[in-house]
Amino acid sequence: MNEQLIKATAADTGSSEKQVQAVIQLTEEGNTIPFIARYRKEMTGSLDEVEIRSILERHTYRKNVEQRKEEVSRSITEQEKMTPELNAAIQAAKTLQAVEDLYRPFKQKKRTKASVAKEKGLEPLAKWLLSCQVPAEIDQEAKQYVSDTVANAEEALAGASDIIAETIADDASVRQRIRLDMTKYGKVKTEVKGEDEKEVFKMYYDYEEPVNKIAPHRTLAINRGESEGVLKVAVAFDEERVIRYLTGKFIRNEQSNAAPIILNAARDAFKRLIRPSVEREVRNELTEKAEERAIHIFSENLKNLLLQPPLKGKVVLAVDPAYRTGCKLAVIDEIGKVLAIKVIYPHTGEGKRKEAKGLFKQLADEFAADIIAIGNGTASRETEQFVVEMLPELSKKAAYIIVNEAGASVYSASDIAREEFPHLQVEERSAVSIGRRIQDPLAELVKIDPQSIGVGQYQHDVSQKKLSGSLAFVVETAVNRVGVDVNTASPSLLEHVAGLNKTVAKNIVQFREENGKFTKRSVIKKVPRLGGKTFEQCIGFLRITDGDEPLDRTPIHPENYKAVSALLASIGFKTADIGSPALTEALQKIDLKQMSESLDIGEVTLKDIMDSLQKPGRDPRDEMAAPLLKTDILKMEDLQKGMELEGTVRNVTDFGAFVDIGVKQDGLVHISKLKKGFVKNPFDVVSVGDIVTVWVDGVEAAKGRISLTMVKNELT
Repeated sequence: MNEQLIKATAADTGSSEKQVQAVIQLTEEGNTIPFIARYRKEMTGSLDEVEIRSILERHTYRKNVEQRKEEVSRSITEQEKMTPELNAAIQAAKTLQAVEDLYRPFKQKKRTKASVAKEKGLEPLAKWLLSCQVPAEIDQEAKQYVSDTVANAEEALAGASDIIAETIADDASVRQRIRLDMTKYGKVKTEVKGEDEKEVFKMYYDYEEPVNKIAPHRTLAINRGESEGVLKVAVAFDEERVIRYLTGKFIRNEQSNAAPIILNAARDAFKRLIRPSVEREVRNELTEKAEERAIHIFSENLKNLLLQPPLKGKVVLAVDPAYRTGCKLAVIDEIGKVLAIKVIYPHTGEGKRKEAKGLFKQLADEFAADIIAIGNGTASRETEQFVVEMLPELSKKAAYIIVNEAGASVYSASDIAREEFPHLQVEERSAVSIGRRIQDPLAELVKIDPQSIGVGQYQHDVSQKKLSGSLAFVVETAVNRVGVDVNTASPSLLEHVAGLNKTVAKNIVQFREENGKFTKRSVIKKVPRLGGKTFEQCIGFLRITDGDEPLDRTPIHPENYKAVSALLASIGFKTADIGSPALTEALQKIDLKQMSESLDIGEVTLKDIMDSLQKPGRDPRDEMAAPLLKTDILKMEDLQKGMELEGTVRNVTDFGAFVDIGVKQDGLVHISKLKKGFVKNPFDVVSVGDIVTVWVDGVEAAKGRISLTMVKNELT
């Protein structure tokens, strides 16, 4: 293992070299990130999934830098142009950009003004001009280069100037300095260029902001405006500042006759060769940072959405609202099984509405619905009004909830949905998805492409490959953190378990259908194409809730079952006692260090085991705020400044949070109104799914805008 790479990766990530080495070694041995994070804490110093992934990404980047250094060194050496100083600079380079800057003068270029001048033999003249320290007869020197291809001294000097300009432009230290200066002192300037009917980019029609202060979401907005032909974008920069730097670096003597030629060549170098590419690099860097931020926001929102607490043990009557085509109803039992599918037409005339009421009441009463789940799409608010009217008429007291149905239509038309419900119409499948989302958000949402779930910011303006990779990691982390019941999980859920893929996930379900429920984790070894390494990676995340082995319903890995038996025997208990108050009391009296040594097992692992024995069926989602259930309706017209409301955070962005307060339009809590004092990052205050208390700050009904605040005394 390359020690330099380990050191560099440790410095990049803030981890110790020992941690980095452990992560790299474990990964090379075929271990997955969730497995390493959960079951190899002793080796990694309890690094979590995000920290492990960061180490792997930085290590890969560092490897790529080293590989590029080797390629560049080999190419320059083959050209017989390598010097000890250049080699030292290449080896000291820490970024791919720095390596490319050093390689630039030696790259094979297209035919340029400078290369044409070199072909005419004018390179010695260019070098003479750059080294000129005393007043000299420039024309006399230039005349020596007149030839069949160089008509006169003036042409010779013009060619030499082109060579000097390229020499300046190819200097790595020059490019690095100008890039740094442009970042530090430059300003992003935008002006209107084309049509913008809806005035989406109005604030950027005449706008400027320092490069080093521009917010990531504004970078992406400007980029979009430029790509749509609405905006013209440039980085404004003090050219004279650069020229002063270049002349100071390349003019040996300002009194020399060569000085004006070098000055003009420097201006040409900056304007024609340096500025366009460096400006592109600076903007690319801004975009890269903005994309990273947007992907981070999307990932955080998705994680919090996936980890929403399930409403367990509830019969749900789900409604996919519509006008003309009718509202699709789906009754789903406590474990997600579809009991009934119907269509009602409450929005197409009084006769149909009366009929709809009768059918709605019949379904709700027959199956004793606990919760009415209403999708938030077209006709949602009218359907909500209908449901509120119906609640007092139902035999069993029920509440309702508005469900974000983003992506439900994508799921409904997918192969997964067709396979799951081959006899249902697309809209009927959508109603089932809406209902299941509140019963078990994680199990249902994993069936949908994360990019269709609608909790992102400028998601279509970022690298789709990076976004997809990041979201897949979030889904995998969430699934493995919660764990999966192997006897009820769908293939869509199982394929995200550490070590499993689509094929093996389907094989698990098929084996279950053919042989009945799994009664022991060890039986899972019999599933086709599930080998020893796969079993090791996945088994700790697969639960058997009512099997023969009590430990199988815990996150404890089978590799530790012997140690668990020894632990329990030492305090007079058996595996059948897990979760009992008596065992919990006994475990809390144990000397962790002493027991760790006795069982020859790490203290961190032992603590995890003891926690699992006390709460065998623990679901980490239960610690989050439960979804907000409602029994009455609110309209935008009802809102008054200062009104106190409870709402659900639907989306978090760099500039604030959107909160569903039960009217058609989500309200915005601007970042400045999330709490008293300065807020740098909205995620420090709120997350998707949080239930928050807000106060109405302002309503613009015509524009459908609601401003909210989470700071109470701001309105008094």
